[in-house]
Amino acid sequence: MIKHIVMWNIAGEGARERRANIDEVRAQFLSLRGKVPGMRLLEVGVDTSHADHACHVVLYTEFESQRDLDAYTAHPAHLAVRDALGTLRVAKHQVDYRPDEAHG
Repeated sequence: MIKHIVMWNIAGEGARERRANIDEVRAQFLSLRGKVPGMRLLEVGVDTSHADHACHVVLYTEFESQRDLDAYTAHPAHLAVRDALGTLRVAKHQVDYRPDEAHG
């Protein structure tokens, strides 16, 4: 198994627009559930801390293998989400890891 975690800051002119954009990012990624072979789990979280250093949204996914994660990146449903979101995501952080190798 491989875990794929991505965090973003989301664009918006003020809190109301940013919240609408966050909701759109969340909905778009949740729409991928059940559409990508090899994806075991998909969760989307929205930050509740409002800390200055916090990201707004996190995507947590688990895949059967690296091959499945690689296929996800090129999957038409994923590409459609990426294209639909355009420039709403303004900063990105990503970590991919195998839990059996996480402790060295």
